[in-house]
Amino acid sequence: MPDLPDIDVSTIPTARLQVCVRWVADRDDGEPVVFVHGNVSSSPFFFPAMRSLPERFRPIAVDLRGFGGTDTAPVDASRGLRDFSDDLLATMDALDLERAHLVGWSMGAGVVMQAAIDAAERVGSLTLINPVSPFGFGGTAGLDGRLLSPDGAGSGGGTANPDFVRALADGDTSSDSPNSPRSVLWTFYVAPGWDGEDEESYVASMLSTSIGDDNYPGDSVPSQAWPGVAPGRRGVLNTMSPTYLDLSGIVDIEPRPPILWVRGELDQIVSDTSSFDLAQLGALGVLPGYPGADVVPPQPMVSQTRSVLDGYTSAGGWYREVVLPAVGHSPHIEDLTAFLEALVPHLDGATRD
Repeated sequence: MPDLPDIDVSTIPTARLQVCVRWVADRDDGEPVVFVHGNVSSSPFFFPAMRSLPERFRPIAVDLRGFGGTDTAPVDASRGLRDFSDDLLATMDALDLERAHLVGWSMGAGVVMQAAIDAAERVGSLTLINPVSPFGFGGTAGLDGRLLSPDGAGSGGGTANPDFVRALADGDTSSDSPNSPRSVLWTFYVAPGWDGEDEESYVASMLSTSIGDDNYPGDSVPSQAWPGVAPGRRGVLNTMSPTYLDLSGIVDIEPRPPILWVRGELDQIVSDTSSFDLAQLGALGVLPGYPGADVVPPQPMVSQTRSVLDGYTSAGGWYREVVLPAVGHSPHIEDLTAFLEALVPHLDGATRD
């Protein structure tokens, strides 16, 4: 097996904050491909994919604010994901990247969609890996993202598992609890059968998450609607509350870059039956007082994404959906070969266009 290239790291000043950027060593030329990680993670989750891209590409990964090596700055959730997407565009400015291919995972897929909505001319292509629904995470129903409650009940900072938050804050590297980052990695980030390569790096990446009301998970307020909690205005989980986030505007952008949607068949996080959707947990009898699926149905996250992307096609855009069997929330580490078989032709086609 050939030696893998090194990953270099630097913290660069932008117009907004100091951002940690990582890239493949001695890869200064080629089409820039910018990778954006998801929630409770950072750029090391992309190292295998970055190292494996052909040399005609220049892979770059950024750490979002409050994750990895980037500044811990407050997140204004009332802007949806725009604090993160504005940081991304400012980082592209600092790197003199007028245009790049954007690859986003989970929450990061929402970030790159928001960047495309705000600056479509800077996006050569979009790759969405197990993306958050365009209508956010929790608190909606139907393909159009209808709010279940005007205050967004069932979404936001108050929906996080407090034991998991405490384990992150304590730097827990054990597998003693089902709520430790290591256990959550194995149970929810990946599907059974993952080989565990680079596990320590990924656990450390998860533990780089900044904890607090201004970062992860964010604040919350009481609600009269089930399950009794609604989003606040600060922090990471509130950025994906449907009261603040609506990415369906991607249908109307010009120009319309080609979109690749890659998802794992066994994803438990972003799913029409998500294990992190309080409505789904209520339907399973895990949470008390559930008023029933006729009042609070589980959010059809995948179906919502497909509906919006079908609208993108109808408006003149193009997308391809690739479903990887026996893969969970992290296709880029669970089945790197299959992920690259989808990604590289997508990048090549967009480059030729």
